[in-house]
Amino acid sequence: MRRVLSRQVRLVLVVLALLGGIIALLQLPGRPGTTPVPPSIRTVSHRSCQHDPAPVPPPPAGVNYLHTCGNEIYDARGHPIRIVGVSWFGLETPAMAPDGLWVRNWQTILDQLAALGFNTLRLPFSDDIFQPGARPSGINYLLNPDLTGLTSLEVMDRIIAGARQRGLRVLLDRHRPTSAGQSDLWYTRQRSEADWIAEWQFLARRYRGNDAVIGADLENEPRGPATWGTGDPATDWRLAAQRAGNAILAINPYWLIFVEGIEHIGNDWYWWGGNLAGVARAPVVLNLPNRVVYSPHDYGPDVYPQGWFRDPTFPRNLPGVWDAHWGYIAAQDRAPVVLGEFGGRSVGSDAEGQWHRTLVAYLTDHQIGFISWALNPDSADTGGILQDDWLTVNTGKTQLYTTGALPPRPGSSGPAVQAGPAIELTSHRAGSPIPGPNASFIITLLNHSGREIPLGRVTIRYWVAQPAPSLAADVDWAQIGASSVTVRVVPDQRGSQQAYLEIGFHDQTLAPYGTTGPILIRYHRTDWKPIDPTSDYSFPPGPADLPAERLALYQNGRLITGRPP
Repeated sequence: MRRVLSRQVRLVLVVLALLGGIIALLQLPGRPGTTPVPPSIRTVSHRSCQHDPAPVPPPPAGVNYLHTCGNEIYDARGHPIRIVGVSWFGLETPAMAPDGLWVRNWQTILDQLAALGFNTLRLPFSDDIFQPGARPSGINYLLNPDLTGLTSLEVMDRIIAGARQRGLRVLLDRHRPTSAGQSDLWYTRQRSEADWIAEWQFLARRYRGNDAVIGADLENEPRGPATWGTGDPATDWRLAAQRAGNAILAINPYWLIFVEGIEHIGNDWYWWGGNLAGVARAPVVLNLPNRVVYSPHDYGPDVYPQGWFRDPTFPRNLPGVWDAHWGYIAAQDRAPVVLGEFGGRSVGSDAEGQWHRTLVAYLTDHQIGFISWALNPDSADTGGILQDDWLTVNTGKTQLYTTGALPPRPGSSGPAVQAGPAIELTSHRAGSPIPGPNASFIITLLNHSGREIPLGRVTIRYWVAQPAPSLAADVDWAQIGASSVTVRVVPDQRGSQQAYLEIGFHDQTLAPYGTTGPILIRYHRTDWKPIDPTSDYSFPPGPADLPAERLALYQNGRLITGRPP
């Protein structure tokens, strides 16, 4: 039965609707002190866009790219994804390689990140890596033999491939126009906006179809003269983000476009890249929907003593500060927010620790993703996830972050389990193929697991084409100490002219995600006549590292890797 409302009732409803609209306008963010709609009273269904509604070509088979839906990020299968990541810097510096590779193997670092529960790696870079023949420095190639001879861009390729194997996603971050330092705007006198966009298009094309790379963090920390929503093409960061985002998506429509904030809007000064209050009136709109992720940066009082840290209500005042500058975007279901940088040395009861813990609780309560700065211990302001030895974990931070990280929701996929054995043997050629009195080679053991490995139960075999009685072998040098390593010559049952060198260890352990470091083995004839290693089964054909499959690694007497002759 149809009901007819009286004129008085209709008038009351109209007045109530107008009041509701006025209240909603008063609650719009963008001005300090305003209160956005609390997420607790928000009821939103995202079923209409859990599967990407954007008009894009079908991705390559098996590619599980991401898209946005309201304030959520979903994969191509409709599973919600919360980004819990860490930045690993170095590619943007003059070294043009991720830091720490002078003391660690890159694969074990990725193993450790995945095991700690992070699902995303943010890789900062500078435009210098695109220069022809740009070569990295600061890499210990004895620990990272597979990076030998690679350009900086090829090192990035290798890191991304390794991340994909471990179920880690990668966010590329244009951190600097050159390795010399950051810039206020996305362009400089030396690097134009056209250069910036062309390089992003190059990366979008290079990694199209690789679902490990989830998108582009367009520019790190716009600040100073950067504006939002002013319409000035020289300073309006929102317009620049749209130009770059559209150019990227025209080539690779499967990427997310991460847009940081600016430093100030009018007299509202905030962190570099942190102020997103302008989104309320001027959001980033791209040609493809469901691609924008807002990614502010936020830091504590040890980085800079902002005024809100001196407020008598600190730290209770902090959620209001975050609401006004970036939190409202997620609370009002405008778009996803991923806090792109934050970090600090303390998680204790001092001001820095209070800020740190309050922020992570806020992110958890609002289901906002985050990327910590940084993995590296050599971040002067914040320290890192790893301690100064580049191996020991800062448990205070990781416990805070992983406690704050929501567990995977039904149907979502976490990091993949590292495939293959827990212990790996890498090798590096040392001796010359020219016959001489000695032959030598270098080996290194890596621990891919989070548990200690007893080395007393590990042996390695290297096959030589010499009779055992005529051979002698020595441990010339080892990073863990030559006295910790043993080597002996063993007759091979295949024939009297064959033998193998068996390298073993005294009773010690290999630390979780640790390495023995290089071990140099030398062998020679007992009569000191020239020895030709090129006929050895385990020696490489040509100028290359020892073929891994021709050395055998045994654990508890069982063959783990390698192929005996």
